[in-house]
Amino acid sequence: MVRRALEERVFWLELDKSQAEECKGMFMRTKIFWLGMVCTLLKCTASFGQTSSAEPVETRSSLNLDSKLSLESSHGIWKSELGAGFLKGTRDAGFVLGAGPGMRVLASHEAHDLGLAFFHYAWILSDVKGEGRWYRGNWEIRGEAFGGMEFRPRRAYVAGVAPILRYNFATGTRWMPFFDLGAGLSATDIGRPDLSTTFEFNLQTGAGVHYFWRENSALTFQYRFFHLSNAGIERPNTGVNAGLFLAGLSWFF
Repeated sequence: MVRRALEERVFWLELDKSQAEECKGMFMRTKIFWLGMVCTLLKCTASFGQTSSAEPVETRSSLNLDSKLSLESSHGIWKSELGAGFLKGTRDAGFVLGAGPGMRVLASHEAHDLGLAFFHYAWILSDVKGEGRWYRGNWEIRGEAFGGMEFRPRRAYVAGVAPILRYNFATGTRWMPFFDLGAGLSATDIGRPDLSTTFEFNLQTGAGVHYFWRENSALTFQYRFFHLSNAGIERPNTGVNAGLFLAGLSWFF
C-alpha cells in the first residue's frame, strides 16, 4: 500500500512538472508573439513619421521654387529688384501733358504761354551704368510726338516730333529721377513778332521723376524747357520759349 501510494505520488508530480513545462512554453511563445507585434508596430510608426516629415520638406521646396519663379517674373523689367535699374531692351510707352508760362529769353519779344501733350515710345539702350556710384542708371532713347496750343497772348496751334535721349537714375526705391535732352521738327502758326515760318525746329530739355506705384507702372512728373525757332531760315527768328510743368503715366514692359 505504501509503495502504491508512493508510485501515485510520483506520477502526479511528474504530471504536474510536465504541465508546468507546457505552460512555461506557452508563456514564452506568447511573450515572443507580443514582442514581435510591438516591434512591427514601432517600425510602422517610424516609417509613417519619416514619410510625413518628408512631405512638408517636399512641399516647402515646391513653394520656395514657386516663390522664386514668381519673384523672377515680377522683376521682368528690373535688373534685380524694383528701382535697381532697368534691364537692357525694356520698352516704355505713355504720355505727359501740362502747360507753362512763356519766357522772354534768348531775344524773344513776347512771352508765349503754351499747353502741350506729349506721347512717347521708348527703349532702354544700355545695361545699368555706374554700379556703386551715385549716378547709377540707364540710358534711354525715346520717340515723342506732341501737340497743343499757344493760349496767350494769342491762340495758335503747335505740333511736332522729336527723338529724346534720357538718363534714368537707379535709386533702389520707387522714386526714379531722370534728365533728358532732344531736338526735332515742328509746325505752328504762332507767327510774328518772334517767328516767321510754319516750319520750326524744336529744342527740349528737362528733369523729372517717375514714381512706380506698381512693378511696371509709374506716375511721371517733369519740368521741361521748350524752344521753337527756324535756325535763321527766315526772319524774324527770335524764337518762342516756355517752361512746361508736365504730369502723366508710363508703362514699362
